Parts: sequence; structure tokens; C-alpha cells
Amino acid sequence: MAETKGDIGLIGLAVMGQNLILNMNDKGYTVVAYNRTQAKVDKFLAGEASGTKVQGASSLEELVGKLKSPRVVMIMIKSGSPVDGVIDELKPLLSPGDVIIDGGNEDYRITNRRVKELGEAGILHLGCGVSGGEEGARFGPSLMPGGAPEAWPIVKDLLQATAAKTPDGEPCCDFMGSGGAGHFVKMTHNGIEYGDMQLICEAYSLMLAQGMDHDELAATFTEWNSSELDSYLIEITAEIMAFRTDDGEPLLPLILDKAGQKGTGRLTAISALDFGIPVTLIAEAVFARCLSALKDQRVRAAPQLSGPAASSADDRTAFLDKLRSALYAAKILSYAQGFMLLAEASAKFEWELNMASIALTWREGCIIRSAFLGNIADAYHKDPSLENLLFDDFFNAAITKHESALREVVAYGVLNGIALPAFSAALSFYDGFRTADGSACLIQALRDRFGAHQYELKSNPGTFIHTNWTGHGGDVASSTYNA
Repeated sequence: MAETKGDIGLIGLAVMGQNLILNMNDKGYTVVAYNRTQAKVDKFLAGEASGTKVQGASSLEELVGKLKSPRVVMIMIKSGSPVDGVIDELKPLLSPGDVIIDGGNEDYRITNRRVKELGEAGILHLGCGVSGGEEGARFGPSLMPGGAPEAWPIVKDLLQATAAKTPDGEPCCDFMGSGGAGHFVKMTHNGIEYGDMQLICEAYSLMLAQGMDHDELAATFTEWNSSELDSYLIEITAEIMAFRTDDGEPLLPLILDKAGQKGTGRLTAISALDFGIPVTLIAEAVFARCLSALKDQRVRAAPQLSGPAASSADDRTAFLDKLRSALYAAKILSYAQGFMLLAEASAKFEWELNMASIALTWREGCIIRSAFLGNIADAYHKDPSLENLLFDDFFNAAITKHESALREVVAYGVLNGIALPAFSAALSFYDGFRTADGSACLIQALRDRFGAHQYELKSNPGTFIHTNWTGHGGDVASSTYNA
């Protein structure tokens, strides 16, 4: 009896690929698995996939031949040139109307290129952000597909069945938009994730300054996870605090404080600079990881560079309550920045990103999943054209309530010599954003004074003029430009 034709082929049997295959199989889909190393396919079929409908393929030709038409192939390998190499091998084997999905953390600009190039051959391409790690891939990730719109009806049922579900049963997967929209949304998700983790780490530093042991830390984060901070990252932080080695010692203090990164946070910050959007908290989170990597220099600097010795707050309970409040305020500001970036990219590329849908896509399954995202979805459902989250009634009231705690926590860190780049960036952004008349008038005057770059008057915006500040500088002006 002939094998049933596969619904999807998946290339790449690392942990994410294997778990996605098993997830799709559980949902009733027939998956054809392929890996360049045949032994890995054989091991997977004999092990984790034993007893399932999963089929194996020993070549790309066999993989494509085992699929239903239109054929759908998902690539789960290292981003960049390895994916281009696989696509080059697949193209002559596929027909117009077939679909290639790239599920890696790809640069959205590369996805833009692939959508165009493959489209010229009649092949439909989707760049699909996948978030949730190993567990999410196995039981329900957040999926962010974007690319050729014609591909979405072909894969919608499969991807939405595979994705996590909100408490209301909505799939955490929707079509993000054309071109590289899906990978841009995933990039921004990862940037926000950088910010969330940095804020939690700074809270950890502040809690250590209160003399708290890891049992107390675990209990505090567990308590916070039942508050407005309810989220996956707070939940697993509590678990990490409680984890012990075989000797009964906390594992966390034994881990070297050098943070790794794969580049999506950095690309978020670079994109924000390209688009002129002040995603300051994410940028500081990226730089904090860069600073952590200077471990040897930090060790040498510690005894040489002076600073205050941290002292604990007089009332620990009251301080922790302020810290929880400050963390919530900073989180609001971080997400406001992230959605500003999404809005700018959407306008630039004409993606028409659905912000409410993005928030719901992140509501479950992904690393930044939290109850908080439901509030963001509500804000954009009420006003799809919402210019900034801080203009929504819910978030406006929340930041008004919690910003004083953010000020006190940042002040405590400054006075006690505790680095708080993300908390400080959140507060500086907030104060800058709420300032109707700032100091940039002086920047414009300085630029005109030394370079004749011109400026606008409040009474006549849009008209650029130059002043001969010295009386002998002349009246010739440079062209205007945005710095």
C-alpha cells in the first residue's frame, strides 16, 4: 500500500524542527522529514517519531516527491547563506504555486529579497517567525508568517493548528503582511524579549542589594507572577532562583555573567536607528549584553574605579513593592517603543500590520507571552490607528500610577552605584516623550552655527532658515538633513 502523501516537508532536524514535526503530527498532519545527515533522519524515525505518521526522506528529490500539491516545504536550519543554499536546491524541484517557508530567525531584508526572487519563478515564499523555544515548538508556538499573500490560504489551517491558543481559543498565528513582515515582527518580538530580560536582571541586582537569598528571591518572583507582571519570563525566573545543584547550592550565582546573543536584538536596535524610532530600552539591553562580555576588564576595573557601596532600603517590603511597580512601568514603556517601531515599518513597507493581531499572536506560546499582551490587544481593538500605547486610557492610567515608583527605583540605583541601563532608559524616554518643549532647539542652533545646516522657527515650521551667527560667516546655507 502506497504511503499517504505528506501535507508538509520539514528540512532540519535540530530540536525546533523535530518538535514542530511532532506537534504537526499530533494535529493530524503527515510530515515528511529531511536532514542532510541521513543518520539523523533514521534516528528520529526510530526514536521520538516512532509510531507516528512521520515519513522520512533521504534526499530533497524524495522529500518533494512525497508531498501533496501544492507542495509546502518548511526550512528549519541556520539563517543566512545555508537557507539560500537549500532554496537554490529546492527551486528546480518545485512548481509554480508551491510554498517554501523559512522558520528561522532571518533578517527581514533577506526575506524581502527571497519573496521577490522566488515569486519571479512562481514559487510562494513565507518568512515565518517561530517563538516559544523547545517547549513551544512541541506543544504550540507563536507563529508569525509573512511574505507572499497567495501562500497564506494554502498553509493557514496547518500553521494555525500547530500554533498555541489564547485562553479564548484563538490561534497565536496570523498572516502579518507581505515581504519580510513576519520576520520583522519576530525580530521586534526578540528585541522586546531582550528588554524584558534586562529589566528582570536589573531587578535581580536591586534585590541582591537588599540582602535577599535565593529562596526569598524565588518567593518574590512567584508572588509577582500573580500580579500584573504575570508572564512566562517572570515564571521561569522564579524557577531559576529556586533551582539547586546536587550539593544543594543555588545554581544561578555559579553561572558566569557574560550574556550571549544571536543578533536579533542588535538588528532591532539597528532597524530603529534606520527608521528614526527611539527604541532606547531595547538598545540599552543590547549594550548591556555587550558590556557583560567585557568580563576581564570589569574584573580589573572593580577594585580601581570608585563608587558608592550599595546599602539596603530601610523598609524591604515597601521597596519590593516599588520595584514591582517600577518593573511594570518600564515594561509598558518598552512595549510602547516596540509597537512604535512596528508602526513605522508598517508604514514604510505598506505592510498594514494589525497590531491587535500581533499582540494576540504573542499572547501565548512565545517567550514574551503574558497577560499584559491582552491589554495591548484590547487597546488596538478599541483604536486600530492608535498612535502610541501611552495614549490608550488603560496604559495612560497605568503609567500615571506607576511612574513615581520608577523614579524612586532609578534614583536608588544611581545613589547606590547599581547599573540600571534599561530602567533608566525607560524613565528618560518617558520624560522626553512627555516634554512638549525640549532642548533640541539648541542642537539645531549649534548645527546651524558650525555647519550652516539651518533650522525652523516655532512660528513657521517647515521653512528652514540660516543665521549668520558671527556676522562674518556669510549667508550661504548647507542643505538640510535629518540627523
